[in-house]
Amino acid sequence: MSNKVSSNPADYIVPLNINKLEGRMLHVPGPDTHSRNILLIYGHHAMLERWWSLVENLNDYGSVTMPDLPGFGGMDSFAKIGRKPDIDAFADYLAAFIKLRFKRKKISIVAISFGFVVVTRMLQRYPELAKKVDILVSLVGFMHKDDFVYKVNERKFYVKATRFFGTRPTTFFIRYLLLNKFILNTLYVHMPNSKKRMIDITSEEFSKNMEFEVKIWQANDVRTHWLTTAEFLNLDNCQKQIDLPVIHVISKQDHYFNNEIVKQHMLVVFKRYRRYQANSRAHTPGILADKKAAGVMLPPGLRKVLSKS
Repeated sequence: MSNKVSSNPADYIVPLNINKLEGRMLHVPGPDTHSRNILLIYGHHAMLERWWSLVENLNDYGSVTMPDLPGFGGMDSFAKIGRKPDIDAFADYLAAFIKLRFKRKKISIVAISFGFVVVTRMLQRYPELAKKVDILVSLVGFMHKDDFVYKVNERKFYVKATRFFGTRPTTFFIRYLLLNKFILNTLYVHMPNSKKRMIDITSEEFSKNMEFEVKIWQANDVRTHWLTTAEFLNLDNCQKQIDLPVIHVISKQDHYFNNEIVKQHMLVVFKRYRRYQANSRAHTPGILADKKAAGVMLPPGLRKVLSKS
């Protein structure tokens, strides 16, 4: 018999205090029929509520735990403890969380996009944690700067631009003068990658999406957002092998990554590689996707793997 799960994510969100950084954590107990402990790591530009519909899908296969990342979702940024928000810092934070939260338990890690970058670096810096992982899943994750579909000069321009946006005076200006509904509406209407996230939605749905987009932008630390963007545009996570197989879910119409190059880089690092395709019309489903819409991120083959105890 399965446990009844509330439809309100707030019922499962609790405070999180780790290494003097305060944030939140979402934890949903698993059904009686499954004992799997699923650790979900969200990606860039995120907060816990944004991925609730994916949590609802994963909860069919076990308990789901999703912590905030420093500087995202309203959590304190690394600046509070005098540390730069680089990928190593996120990897160290995640390793500490796993050691404290799961101790002797096995975990199934499901990581989304940038979240998979953090998980990969964590497993490279803390190889002993690989023994705790029974399944490692990348949801549209990536490994290397060459995975992006951008041309070299285009990517280099983005790196310079995001580093500039990450300077302290600029981040202050962005946070308090630009992150409002009017400015963000204008950007999302005209920027190609943003428009792809709003495919086939009504004006009312667009308005609701934008309200949530503003909420996410204002909750996330602006400097963390831009400095991590600059770093992953220069990423090389292929320097150290990991003693685990990886399951990689690609998007049918990903507008960020070349899936064949991502595969090549994953084969350099992981023991084995298995790929499934999500029937998604963008990198990920929309931010207000319901359980059914978000369910495309878990193709039938992956669901079969997760259903095994």
